[in-house]
Amino acid sequence: MAYKIVASQCTGCGACEYECPNKAISEKGGIFIINPDKCTECEGHFDSPQCAAVCPVDGTCVPA
Repeated sequence: MAYKIVASQCTGCGACEYECPNKAISEKGGIFIINPDKCTECEGHFDSPQCAAVCPVDGTCVPA
């Protein structure tokens, strides 16, 4: 399963994009989106999804 970013909560800070080991996150129209084909929930890289760990707004990066 991949993660997604709740667009209405995304502040556009970009913290998640730089932490993603799979380069699954990109900016589109001032908010960030996660490509579900590239997202592995950081398995094999980290113990937990890094987008959710670094996001300053709780509940913005969530399982899809």
